[in-house]
Amino acid sequence: MSVKHGLLALLERGPMYGYQLRVAFEESTGGTWPLNIGQVYTTLSRLERDDLVRALPEGDGGQRPYEITGAGRVEVAGWFATPAARRERPRDELAIKLALALTTPGVDVQAVMQVQRRSTMQTLQELTRLKAQAIGPRDLAWGLVLDSMLFQAETEVRWLDHCEATLVRHAPAPPPEPLPALDPAEEASTR
Repeated sequence: MSVKHGLLALLERGPMYGYQLRVAFEESTGGTWPLNIGQVYTTLSRLERDDLVRALPEGDGGQRPYEITGAGRVEVAGWFATPAARRERPRDELAIKLALALTTPGVDVQAVMQVQRRSTMQTLQELTRLKAQAIGPRDLAWGLVLDSMLFQAETEVRWLDHCEATLVRHAPAPPPEPLPALDPAEEASTR
Protein backbone atom coordinates (compact mmCIF):
# COMPACT_ATOMS: atom_id res chain seq x y z
CA MET A 1 0.00 0.00 0.00
CA SER A 2 1.13 3.51 -0.71
CA VAL A 3 1.84 5.30 2.57
CA LYS A 4 1.57 8.55 0.63
CA HIS A 5 -1.99 7.85 -0.44
CA GLY A 6 -2.91 6.38 2.93
CA LEU A 7 -1.86 9.58 4.70
CA LEU A 8 -3.69 11.74 2.16
CA ALA A 9 -6.85 9.68 2.68
CA LEU A 10 -6.57 10.13 6.43
CA LEU A 11 -6.06 13.89 6.05
CA GLU A 12 -9.38 14.03 4.17
CA ARG A 13 -10.92 13.52 7.64
CA GLY A 14 -9.31 16.74 8.84
CA PRO A 15 -5.96 18.13 9.96
CA MET A 16 -3.73 15.79 11.96
CA TYR A 17 -0.17 15.71 13.16
CA GLY A 18 2.22 12.81 12.53
CA TYR A 19 1.47 10.71 15.59
CA GLN A 20 -2.30 11.02 15.01
CA LEU A 21 -1.80 9.90 11.39
CA ARG A 22 0.22 6.89 12.50
CA VAL A 23 -2.42 5.85 15.05
CA ALA A 24 -5.30 6.42 12.58
CA PHE A 25 -3.48 4.41 9.89
CA GLU A 26 -2.87 1.49 12.22
CA GLU A 27 -6.45 1.59 13.53
CA SER A 28 -7.79 1.59 9.97
CA THR A 29 -5.73 -1.46 9.05
CA GLY A 30 -6.09 -3.23 12.39
CA GLY A 31 -2.36 -2.85 13.00
CA THR A 32 -1.62 -5.16 10.09
CA TRP A 33 0.79 -2.68 8.52
CA PRO A 34 2.50 -0.81 11.33
CA LEU A 35 4.03 2.50 10.35
CA ASN A 36 7.27 3.83 11.72
CA ILE A 37 6.77 7.42 12.92
CA GLY A 38 9.87 8.42 10.96
CA GLN A 39 8.24 7.06 7.81
CA VAL A 40 5.16 9.19 8.53
CA TYR A 41 7.17 12.41 8.88
CA THR A 42 9.38 11.64 5.87
CA THR A 43 6.25 11.07 3.77
CA LEU A 44 4.65 14.26 5.11
CA SER A 45 7.77 16.21 4.11
CA ARG A 46 7.53 14.86 0.55
CA LEU A 47 3.79 15.55 0.41
CA GLU A 48 4.43 19.12 1.56
CA ARG A 49 7.22 19.52 -1.01
CA ASP A 50 4.81 18.34 -3.71
CA ASP A 51 2.07 20.75 -2.49
CA LEU A 52 -0.27 17.88 -1.59
CA VAL A 53 -0.39 18.88 2.11
CA ARG A 54 0.49 22.00 4.03
CA ALA A 55 1.79 22.37 7.56
CA LEU A 56 -0.36 24.40 9.92
CA PRO A 57 0.94 26.44 12.86
CA GLU A 58 2.08 24.47 15.87
CA GLY A 59 -0.56 23.77 18.50
CA ASP A 60 -0.27 24.22 22.25
CA GLY A 61 1.54 20.90 22.63
CA GLY A 62 4.19 21.90 20.08
CA GLN A 63 2.82 19.50 17.48
CA ARG A 64 2.44 20.69 13.93
CA PRO A 65 -0.72 19.44 12.22
CA TYR A 66 -0.98 18.99 8.48
CA GLU A 67 -3.95 19.48 6.20
CA ILE A 68 -4.62 18.22 2.70
CA THR A 69 -4.52 20.73 -0.17
CA GLY A 70 -6.73 20.88 -3.27
CA ALA A 71 -3.99 19.11 -5.23
CA GLY A 72 -3.83 16.47 -2.49
CA ARG A 73 -7.59 15.90 -2.78
CA VAL A 74 -7.23 15.43 -6.54
CA GLU A 75 -4.33 12.99 -5.98
CA VAL A 76 -6.18 10.86 -3.42
CA ALA A 77 -9.40 10.91 -5.48
CA GLY A 78 -7.40 9.62 -8.46
CA TRP A 79 -5.88 6.91 -6.28
CA PHE A 80 -9.31 5.77 -5.10
CA ALA A 81 -10.60 5.80 -8.70
CA THR A 82 -7.70 3.73 -10.09
CA PRO A 83 -7.72 -0.06 -9.70
CA ALA A 84 -4.82 -1.50 -7.73
CA ALA A 85 -2.31 -3.04 -10.13
CA ARG A 86 -1.51 -6.73 -9.81
CA ARG A 87 2.20 -6.29 -10.14
CA GLU A 88 4.54 -9.19 -10.23
CA ARG A 89 5.77 -9.73 -6.71
CA PRO A 90 9.46 -8.96 -6.56
CA ARG A 91 10.08 -12.10 -4.51
CA ASP A 92 7.75 -14.81 -3.36
CA GLU A 93 9.85 -16.55 -0.75
CA LEU A 94 7.68 -19.66 -0.61
CA ALA A 95 7.73 -20.19 -4.39
CA ILE A 96 11.50 -19.68 -4.45
CA LYS A 97 11.96 -22.04 -1.48
CA LEU A 98 9.93 -24.82 -3.15
CA ALA A 99 11.66 -24.36 -6.50
CA LEU A 100 15.05 -24.64 -4.80
CA ALA A 101 13.91 -27.56 -2.65
CA LEU A 102 13.03 -29.46 -5.83
CA THR A 103 16.50 -28.99 -7.24
CA THR A 104 18.59 -29.32 -4.07
CA PRO A 105 19.79 -32.85 -3.32
CA GLY A 106 18.72 -34.22 0.04
CA VAL A 107 15.80 -31.82 0.60
CA ASP A 108 12.43 -33.43 1.32
CA VAL A 109 10.07 -31.19 -0.66
CA GLN A 110 7.02 -32.84 0.93
CA ALA A 111 8.35 -31.96 4.38
CA VAL A 112 8.96 -28.35 3.33
CA MET A 113 5.37 -28.10 2.07
CA GLN A 114 3.98 -29.69 5.25
CA VAL A 115 5.83 -27.23 7.48
CA GLN A 116 4.39 -24.37 5.43
CA ARG A 117 0.90 -25.90 5.43
CA ARG A 118 0.90 -26.22 9.25
CA SER A 119 2.02 -22.62 9.62
CA THR A 120 -0.58 -21.34 7.15
CA MET A 121 -3.34 -23.36 8.83
CA GLN A 122 -2.38 -21.84 12.19
CA THR A 123 -2.56 -18.41 10.57
CA LEU A 124 -6.00 -19.23 9.16
CA GLN A 125 -7.20 -20.28 12.61
CA GLU A 126 -5.87 -17.08 14.20
CA LEU A 127 -7.38 -14.87 11.49
CA THR A 128 -10.71 -16.66 11.81
CA ARG A 129 -10.63 -16.07 15.57
CA LEU A 130 -9.87 -12.38 15.02
CA LYS A 131 -12.64 -12.15 12.42
CA ALA A 132 -15.16 -13.54 14.91
CA GLN A 133 -14.15 -10.78 17.34
CA ALA A 134 -14.37 -8.00 14.72
CA ILE A 135 -18.05 -7.23 14.80
CA GLY A 136 -19.95 -4.01 14.43
CA PRO A 137 -19.75 -1.05 12.06
CA ARG A 138 -16.72 0.40 13.85
CA ASP A 139 -14.76 -2.74 12.97
CA LEU A 140 -15.78 -2.83 9.30
CA ALA A 141 -12.40 -1.63 7.95
CA TRP A 142 -10.50 -4.12 10.13
CA GLY A 143 -12.94 -6.86 9.10
CA LEU A 144 -12.23 -6.21 5.42
CA VAL A 145 -8.47 -6.30 6.04
CA LEU A 146 -8.93 -9.62 7.85
CA ASP A 147 -10.99 -10.94 4.93
CA SER A 148 -8.15 -10.10 2.56
CA MET A 149 -5.63 -11.87 4.79
CA LEU A 150 -7.92 -14.89 5.14
CA PHE A 151 -8.36 -15.17 1.38
CA GLN A 152 -4.60 -14.92 0.85
CA ALA A 153 -3.95 -17.70 3.38
CA GLU A 154 -6.67 -19.87 1.82
CA THR A 155 -5.10 -19.28 -1.59
CA GLU A 156 -1.72 -20.37 -0.24
CA VAL A 157 -3.23 -23.63 1.06
CA ARG A 158 -4.84 -24.26 -2.34
CA TRP A 159 -1.52 -23.57 -4.06
CA LEU A 160 0.24 -26.03 -1.74
CA ASP A 161 -2.45 -28.62 -2.60
CA HIS A 162 -1.74 -27.96 -6.29
CA CYS A 163 2.02 -28.32 -5.75
CA GLU A 164 1.57 -31.66 -3.98
CA ALA A 165 -0.73 -32.98 -6.73
CA THR A 166 1.72 -31.83 -9.39
CA LEU A 167 4.61 -33.59 -7.66
CA VAL A 168 2.59 -36.80 -7.46
CA ARG A 169 1.72 -36.58 -11.17
CA HIS A 170 5.32 -35.97 -12.19
CA ALA A 171 7.01 -38.36 -9.80
CA PRO A 172 9.01 -40.94 -11.69
CA ALA A 173 7.31 -44.32 -11.82
CA PRO A 174 9.04 -46.88 -9.65
CA PRO A 175 10.97 -49.45 -11.67
CA PRO A 176 9.09 -52.70 -12.19
CA GLU A 177 9.95 -55.33 -9.67
CA PRO A 178 11.88 -58.25 -11.17
CA LEU A 179 9.99 -61.50 -11.39
CA PRO A 180 11.04 -64.00 -8.77
CA ALA A 181 13.44 -66.57 -10.07
CA LEU A 182 12.01 -70.07 -10.31
CA ASP A 183 14.01 -72.83 -8.83
CA PRO A 184 15.18 -75.36 -11.48
CA ALA A 185 12.70 -78.05 -10.33
CA GLU A 186 9.73 -75.70 -10.76
CA GLU A 187 11.05 -74.49 -14.11
CA ALA A 188 11.23 -78.07 -15.42
CA SER A 189 7.65 -78.75 -14.32
CA THR A 190 6.30 -75.77 -16.24
CA ARG A 191 7.67 -77.05 -19.52
